[in-house]
Amino acid sequence: MTTIADSRTLGLAHYAARGVLEHVLALHGTTFQQQVALRAAVGADAPRTRDELEGQVRDSLKADPAAVRATIDELLDRRLLVMDGAHLGPTDAGRQLLSSVGTRTAPISARIWGGIPAEDLAAAGRVLALVTERANAELAALHA
Repeated sequence: MTTIADSRTLGLAHYAARGVLEHVLALHGTTFQQQVALRAAVGADAPRTRDELEGQVRDSLKADPAAVRATIDELLDRRLLVMDGAHLGPTDAGRQLLSSVGTRTAPISARIWGGIPAEDLAAAGRVLALVTERANAELAALHA
């Protein structure tokens, strides 16, 4: 039987992979939303204002603005992010946390993704990018 990609299979794959990540994050006392916000700050090309970082996290997670603000506050309280003037930036502890999580998840990710042919990964990437684009457009229309 061939499995057809649809919202259900996408959701099942997402939550299975997220479950693995959340298990590792819990070992570090960190939530999924905190990790997304911290990764956005670490991966930024230039320092972000709080509003810019909150916007990026909201756009990524489709999360409630108040929840995102609370997440940023938690990261500041834990000294994983720091205010530098008008900009937020990761601390050495924040970078180290992401590094530790990456070290723990790397072998698991290798087992999950290993052996999948490159052409299948490329096709899946194209489909998921298109689904994301279309879903974002539908969400924008719902909020218009």
